[in-house]
Amino acid sequence: MVSFKIHRLKEHVATQFRWAPHTAGPATVKQRDYEISGEMEALSAYALFNELRGTDNALRVGDLLELPDGSLRIFKFVGLEDANWFVAPTRPDFSAGQVNGGENEMSGQNPVA
Repeated sequence: MVSFKIHRLKEHVATQFRWAPHTAGPATVKQRDYEISGEMEALSAYALFNELRGTDNALRVGDLLELPDGSLRIFKFVGLEDANWFVAPTRPDFSAGQVNGGENEMSGQNPVA
């Protein structure tokens, strides 16, 4: 049996998700749009989906299942698909030496050997 964390899509985002066009490939989701709802064990993600179907805790479109290895499955109209958490890009760290070196090259000055 595998233990799955259930992440529920917040209601204010769920409406937007339901009306968004289907995209191919892994979905990119933001952690701020989800709340952890609990943890359950099942043989597979689809076994958990079937176990919850018809109950008050049924998976809704946009909900996530997180496996112990951190991988995510998102419930869409077409089934469960791969998903990834959104990771904000980081800005490069320019130290003073790198900036000055770049300015010399751009200004046409040759460094003294």
